[in-house]
Amino acid sequence: MQSNNSKYQICTKTVMDTSDPWITFDKDGVCNYVNGYNHWNENIRLKEEEAKKALDQMINKMIDDGKGKEYDCIMGLSGGVDSSYLAYRVVKDWGLRPLIVHVDAGWNSELAVNNIENIVNSLGIDLHTLVVDWDVMKDLQRSFVKASVPNCDIPQDHSFIAGLYSEAKKYKIKHILNGGNMATESILPIAWGHDASDLVHIKDIHRRFGERSLKKFPKINFFKRAILNPYLHKYIVHRPLEFLDYNKDEAKKLLIDKMGWRDYGGKHYESVFTKFFQAHYLPTKFGFDKRRAHLSSLIVSGQMTREEAVAEMNQPIYDPEELKKDTKYFIKKLGFSENEWNDIMNAKPLEHSFYKTDRKPELIRKYIIGSYKKFKGIN
Repeated sequence: MQSNNSKYQICTKTVMDTSDPWITFDKDGVCNYVNGYNHWNENIRLKEEEAKKALDQMINKMIDDGKGKEYDCIMGLSGGVDSSYLAYRVVKDWGLRPLIVHVDAGWNSELAVNNIENIVNSLGIDLHTLVVDWDVMKDLQRSFVKASVPNCDIPQDHSFIAGLYSEAKKYKIKHILNGGNMATESILPIAWGHDASDLVHIKDIHRRFGERSLKKFPKINFFKRAILNPYLHKYIVHRPLEFLDYNKDEAKKLLIDKMGWRDYGGKHYESVFTKFFQAHYLPTKFGFDKRRAHLSSLIVSGQMTREEAVAEMNQPIYDPEELKKDTKYFIKKLGFSENEWNDIMNAKPLEHSFYKTDRKPELIRKYIIGSYKKFKGIN
């Protein structure tokens, strides 16, 4: 295997390239992501009959566990294609009674709000919208931008995770459905971001750059996520789309035809923050264009050709006039002046490892021991 230590290289099968500093290529110029997906597809992915059996078992288990309760499962809904399609299948095809949770972090597009309303009304399901305190969210997002790290979307994503578990606990729901899937999300370079569930990381960046208390911010720590939730509270996280022959274009067509859903023009563009973050902040400051990962995931799963992906990559990532408008809106909403924003964009990019993280083994060990003592009341 060779890496990208000096010269530019692009995968011969996908559009992944050396903008991912950790990418590697084999002798034929095929990147590690292709080989990784092929290994999963051939050795780990359940075959059609096995997948159907596993899906039926999952559905029956949720129905049995939900007897006598208001809901038998819970899932988040962003209004994006994956979660929207999953909600449709959960209700219309599998006959489940989900509690739908949406976390409003202050950046919903009007289109996202309309799509969510259409989905829950069409399916006749309950929606709980959890609104994050805007002053706290704003302070955290400002902190991550000032920290000069790639994934400044962590505060939003962390609040989504914490909010979902909070509602699961409140309504005693043990089955959590996730729209994640290998068909459209198998490729996402670790070097381009950081795990949003890392509360140690969030607190360290906030300590350095934040001003407000995080008391009102939805939080979930490593001990709850890795120990309490799966082993004590017995929460089970399911990824049902892995049991299906999931096709993004077919899912969109169904949503449009059945529920009046409208496309956003890009993955995760239902959030104004995420759209600007992915389509401008990352490629301009860090050289990371997430379209490469999203399109390459579709290539390896057979939903797009490399030629189609190259053609899409050649399209402008942002309309110039729209970018001017969105930049003005973004920096005003976060309370930056134009000069402050220019300084931020010109500041040296930093890796997430520059700040504290619960991903370091010694921190994980220390945290688990400390949290266990606290949980048991041990001094």
